[in-house]
Amino acid sequence: MSAAFDYAPAPESRAVVDIAPSYGLFIDGEFREAADGKVFKTVSPSSEEVLSEVAQASAEDVDTAVKAARKAFTSWSALPGSERAKYLFRIARIVQERSRELAVLESLDNGKPIRESRDADLPLVAAHFFYYAGWADKLAHAGFGPDPRPLGVAGQVIPWNFPLLMLAWKIAPALAAGNTVVLKPAETTPLSALFFADICRQAGLPKGVVNIITGDGSTGAELVGHPGIDKVAFTGSTEVGKAIARTVAGTDKKVTLELGGKAANIVFDDAAVDQAVEGIVGGIFFNQGHVCCAGSRLLVQESVAEELLDALKRRMRTLRVGDPLDKNTDIGAINSAEQLARIRALADAGEAEGAERWAPACELPSSGYWFAPTLFTGVTQAHRIAREEIFGPVLSVLTFRTPAEAVEKANNTPYGLSAGIWTEKGSRILWMADQLRAGVVWANTFNKFDPASPFGGYKESGFGREGGRHGLEAYLTPSKPKASEK
Repeated sequence: MSAAFDYAPAPESRAVVDIAPSYGLFIDGEFREAADGKVFKTVSPSSEEVLSEVAQASAEDVDTAVKAARKAFTSWSALPGSERAKYLFRIARIVQERSRELAVLESLDNGKPIRESRDADLPLVAAHFFYYAGWADKLAHAGFGPDPRPLGVAGQVIPWNFPLLMLAWKIAPALAAGNTVVLKPAETTPLSALFFADICRQAGLPKGVVNIITGDGSTGAELVGHPGIDKVAFTGSTEVGKAIARTVAGTDKKVTLELGGKAANIVFDDAAVDQAVEGIVGGIFFNQGHVCCAGSRLLVQESVAEELLDALKRRMRTLRVGDPLDKNTDIGAINSAEQLARIRALADAGEAEGAERWAPACELPSSGYWFAPTLFTGVTQAHRIAREEIFGPVLSVLTFRTPAEAVEKANNTPYGLSAGIWTEKGSRILWMADQLRAGVVWANTFNKFDPASPFGGYKESGFGREGGRHGLEAYLTPSKPKASEK
């Protein structure tokens, strides 16, 4: 057997992005300090260095942003769809032109490998704006009546795992439908949203159409609860999603929630082993496992479990953990000290409850937040690691004998966001997909996204869909049929 290649460092230059020492709130087309002057720091999870100081929005700032969005709504919603589309197309092209800068920024602030932010996140960000630009003048043909109308002001709260991509998922359909937006990025990853504010100005977007307010959970709560908000869109934890549902209950606000997941990646005995292994690795170790639809439960048919696990362990030994800006890196830094502590606690619980822990020999950097790719065997459905969302590079392995048992185990979760099926039998894929209670089911692949395809969950994974024609529905009021049409 020949020796493995050694990889020389191949770092992407930080010089392509210019991070200011401080950033204000982006309200009504301008950056401004928080009303009470409060700020917080955003750090790079791979080095713990402070990247910038960011304004902490108060209730007063939220109110100012919502009023700016309300004022802009009158003229923005009155524009012909073809005119709104021009702005969205312009934003998409600027994202493409500045994609290298944005990819480096995202990897610095989030900790994800540059290969992922460069090759997955940024192309999808641009694609979503291009896609919804195409819908802006075709809303009458979207299936929501002949003359659907925008709702008004959308309050949007996004997570830290895909900061710029989640922004695109939220803002693109909202603007295409004629709404205006107040968006709050996650506290640990605010920078790409603030750079996007600059892109809005570069694109000549009218003032107040997009407002970006930074802050912690209290800022998000103020935004969700503000009476001037017509639509709430949230991606994040199930716990926070439940709190948002309680807040909007009894109001006229429309709401979509894309929450946690504990997806089953199901491998049958006729699956192509090497292809399945790549899908398993991509399913759980992509973005350090910081993925709501991650394939965090591996269900393997008993007869091939040993062969598959041997191949999976061989592949895991080749994964490189380290500097997110190195183009050779497979697994970057955990996003925050808080998230690292949660991952460690759940992994320790897995060992304490009797599951067998394995990780490849892996030298972790001395500074920053890191966790080696890990798998657990001997897992039962009673283990916490099989029930709770870890949101990290930790895979729980269970086995099954029959398709019916696989379905029962896969559905034995409070979540219902995604699932994967690996088999050569098309009939089995269709039968399984019909049985699985998951919003997205991948067949012989995993973590594939397209702006034309709807994404969302069942049960505690939330409700509503983002992407595709379905993603417009939450931002429109269907027109009523005329009396002559009844």
